Order: sequence, then C-alpha cells, then structure tokens
Amino acid sequence: MTKIWFSSEDEIAHIAHGVVERTLPKPEWTHAAHFAAALYLLRQRGLAAALADMPGLIRAYNTSTGVANTDTEGYHETITLASLRAAASVLERLGPEVGLDAVANDLLNGPFGQSKWTLAYWSAGTLFSPAARRSWVGPDLQPLPFGVE
Repeated sequence: MTKIWFSSEDEIAHIAHGVVERTLPKPEWTHAAHFAAALYLLRQRGLAAALADMPGLIRAYNTSTGVANTDTEGYHETITLASLRAAASVLERLGPEVGLDAVANDLLNGPFGQSKWTLAYWSAGTLFSPAARRSWVGPDLQPLPFGVE
C-alpha cells in the first residue's frame, strides 16, 4: 500500500520556503522534507541551479536551527547531490504536468524513499567519511541508477 506523504503542492512550497527563509521548524526537516525541498527547487530552478543552491541552503538552515556542519554532523555533500539527482530522475520520468505532491509521493514510496537508500550504492565507511561529507565521492558498491558517478 502506498503512503500519502503530501496532499498538496502548498505543503511542498511551505517546506521549501521554510528552508530558504530558515523558518521551517526543525522537527519538520525530515527525510521526506529534504526531498520536498529538492523537488521544489528542481522544478523552479532546474537541476544545475538546484545542485549549486541546495548545499548553501541546507548549511544555512542547519546553522539557523543549531546544527553544526562538521565532519560528523550536519550537511553531507554526497548524500545531498545524490538525492537531488534521484529526485530529478523521478521528476523527469513523471513529467512537468504531474503535481509536485504526486511526484514526492511517488519518490518517497519508491526505493529512494528509504532513508538509507544510499547504502545500496556506497559502503558505510565511504559514505560517512569526512571526504564524502565535504565533497562528492562516487559510489563504491554499484553505479547509481540515474547515471552519475
């Protein structure tokens, strides 16, 4: 049975604006919310801009909620960039006519909806290394299904 994570595009916009404006309550910054913000940015700005903008937005949001961005917590470059590309692949597959709430629900009910989806592609040692947290590190277990190494 599929879960309804979001029931309107307004919910998606609320999360994205909350991250951008650093007003989203910290308990609302969930795995699903990360993807909601990513999808909103992707649809509004495109992949190149989302890849450029999302890292700074997450770092600033973390800082505003008291989360340090260090080698062991806070912002994670490899997970962020992989997740943006995963979201972009679902957005492209479903097309521009599908509402963001439906795209988010499809994404979150699929393999990327699992919070540890990245561990199918990266070993824990590689993924949680300071190097992967600071910059892009390609998968060491198997290639990503959307063609980014």
